[in-house]
Amino acid sequence: MRFFERVVLVTGGARGIGAGCCRVFAKEGAHVAVVDRDASAAEEMAGSLAGIHTAIVADVSVEDQIRDAIDRTIARFGRIDCVINNAGVHPPDTPLEKMVPEKVMDVLRINFLSTYTMCYYALPHLKKTRGTIVNISSMTAVLGQRNSTAYAASKGAQLSFTKSLALECADFGIRVNAILPSNVDTPLMRDWASSLPDPKAALSRIAALQPIGRMADVEEIGRVCLFLATEDSSFITGQGLHVDGGASLDY
Repeated sequence: MRFFERVVLVTGGARGIGAGCCRVFAKEGAHVAVVDRDASAAEEMAGSLAGIHTAIVADVSVEDQIRDAIDRTIARFGRIDCVINNAGVHPPDTPLEKMVPEKVMDVLRINFLSTYTMCYYALPHLKKTRGTIVNISSMTAVLGQRNSTAYAASKGAQLSFTKSLALECADFGIRVNAILPSNVDTPLMRDWASSLPDPKAALSRIAALQPIGRMADVEEIGRVCLFLATEDSSFITGQGLHVDGGASLDY
C-alpha cells in the first residue's frame, strides 16, 4: 500500500494511460480523483476501483474547469499529494502545410497549457503535502515525429516546463518529473493509427519499434508514475524519464 490514504488527481483518467494510473494507484491505497471530460466514463472508472474515489467532469482546455477540478478534489479529500497531467490529444498524421495554426493552438492548449494551468492551481495544495507532479510527455519531445510537428512541439514544451518547475518547487519539497513513453497500446494510439492508409500494418510496425517487440501496457506506465510519486524516487526531480522499451536506442 505505497500510497495509502494519499490523494492522486489524474487528468484524462477514464481511459488509456490515465486509466492505467488510476488502477495502479487505487491498488496501492490511494484516493483517486478521476478527471475526464467524459462524465459516464469517469464515473465508470471511479466506480470500478476498490476504495474511496471520485469522478470529476472537466475539459482541461478550459481554465475554469481545471480550477474547479482542484477545488472539488480538495472539498472531497482535503488534500492533494500527486497530480498526473495525462490528458492529451494526438492529431491525425498531418504534414505542416496542412496543419493550420488554429489547430496547432488547440493541440498546445490541451497538451501543454492544461499542464501549466493544473500545476498553477494545484501548487498551493502540493506545498502543504510536499507532493509530486508527474507530466506525461512523449519521446517525440526529444526525437520528433514525422507529420506530427504540433504534437511533438506540445510535448517538448511539457518537458521544458517540467525542468523549470522542478527548480521552482525544490524549496517546497515538491518534486516534478515527466515520463516520455514511446508507444503505448491506448485508444489514442489506435485512433492515430486509423488515420494512416493501413492501420493494422502501422500497429505492427509500431510494436516492432521497441526492441522488446511490443507496445507498453497502460498499467506499466502507471507503475512508473507510482514510482515517481513515492519516496522510492526521492532523489529524482526535473527529469524526463524514457519509458520506451528501448525504442529510442534504435529509432
